[in-house]
Amino acid sequence: MYNIKSRKLSHKIFKKPQVWSFASAPCLHPMKVSININKPGTAPGLIFVAPYTSYEAAMIGQTGSLIMDQDGNPVWFRPLPSRYIQNTDFRMQFFRGKPVLTMWEGTISGTQSSNPDLPAGDPEPGAYFQIMDQHYTVIKKIKARKGFTADVHEFILTRKNTALFTAVKQVPADLTPYGGPQDGYFDNYSIQEVDLITGELIFCWSVLAHVDPEESMLPASSASRSNNIWDCFHVNSVEEGPDNTLLVSMRNMWAIYNIDKTNGEIIWQLGGNQSDFILEPCAQFSWQHDARYRAGNRISLFDDACCGSSSSPPEGPARGLILQLDFPTMTAYADRTYYHDPLLYVPSQGNVQKLDNGNQFIGWGQESYVSEFENAGNTANEPSVNLIYDMQFPKENLSYRAFKNKWVGMPLDPPEIEVKVMCQEVIVYASWNGSTETAAWQVLAGFTCDDLSVVANGVPREGFETKIKVNFMGPYFRVNALDFNGQIIGASYIVCVG
Repeated sequence: MYNIKSRKLSHKIFKKPQVWSFASAPCLHPMKVSININKPGTAPGLIFVAPYTSYEAAMIGQTGSLIMDQDGNPVWFRPLPSRYIQNTDFRMQFFRGKPVLTMWEGTISGTQSSNPDLPAGDPEPGAYFQIMDQHYTVIKKIKARKGFTADVHEFILTRKNTALFTAVKQVPADLTPYGGPQDGYFDNYSIQEVDLITGELIFCWSVLAHVDPEESMLPASSASRSNNIWDCFHVNSVEEGPDNTLLVSMRNMWAIYNIDKTNGEIIWQLGGNQSDFILEPCAQFSWQHDARYRAGNRISLFDDACCGSSSSPPEGPARGLILQLDFPTMTAYADRTYYHDPLLYVPSQGNVQKLDNGNQFIGWGQESYVSEFENAGNTANEPSVNLIYDMQFPKENLSYRAFKNKWVGMPLDPPEIEVKVMCQEVIVYASWNGSTETAAWQVLAGFTCDDLSVVANGVPREGFETKIKVNFMGPYFRVNALDFNGQIIGASYIVCVG
């Protein structure tokens, strides 16, 4: 026997520009996006973003984690209870050989007040990482250790079933030797690794113990704008490499570091004031994010080329950048570049992801775009070349990173149904938040809840919510979700209208 929900007759469906509203899922209001470019040759997969905005801007829709298809239709949306709570680094990874969703959750400094206590972009205390299975059930929550706060920037699951992540805490210090306040603080970062099976902390690397703050590109005087806290390092990515190494990006050092995980020593530094490499003119970068190993002694990164503060001019337009490292000569060359059309000047955030077909997928961080490029890339003079997909968020909405992955979602909650009756017309609205396997819908109706018959069958799914007209007044209705073989994979509650 199915549960029955009584529904009042619905005569209006709430609609608002740039925000989705659904009759069958009235609590979900994700942002609507625009598709500027959609050419052949894109990689298969769904798009993963986590929309939020700055304190001064108006949030369009709800913050949270959002999976979309390439047409911009929501597939799964998990809204957060307040615009002052955010998700970041939302993506698909693998845990114990199975696909999972991972994300950071908390409040980002600078999004809840015009005068934040911490440097802009820092996590507020209480933040954590979480892992969800294919049923969208949270199976792990992880917090940072040793007095650090789980950081917004990085959370990676390794093949050893460990989690590698960034964390931050404020360390009291006299900053006058650096040109800052006497009663100041270093914003110190650590890289931590936790065994997800035992919960044991198995690795912890302190940046302050290995990197000289004197090399920072952000002046210590900037601490006066953030409660005397100097964000001298700003670690924003970490990745495991060959031979027990780590690749670490530090935005405010303009540098990428290769670290020996065994002893914690820095093997080499790329960029910044103490670079071990000569960077050819086209290979120079600044304020970068998302450094990743690539095959053949190459490294990819998102080159923000902007900005130490709101008053600092950009070094140039942002770009995806792949560098070729020549170790015999210790020289770095630009192997590929990826510019947006039109060119963008991105103050913060962003990432570059290699897709299975060789394309590059770029989230433009603080600028409201997501793009896909053919691997050959382009130049600033010809930015339209090889740009084959471009999505734009509404107004000042942004996502710290954006990813494209194949994903199979099988929600445990039943499909949702809403029925609208006007005069002699009955419209059934059906949706199933997170189901990637629903291909069509079946509608059942009857005079009693125990005697329902099929009144519409095999109606193709259309976007997140499917609108189905039926020639039966009910009052009892139910929808069944059908997979690509026409088999029933989910049934809604029975609703009674009238």
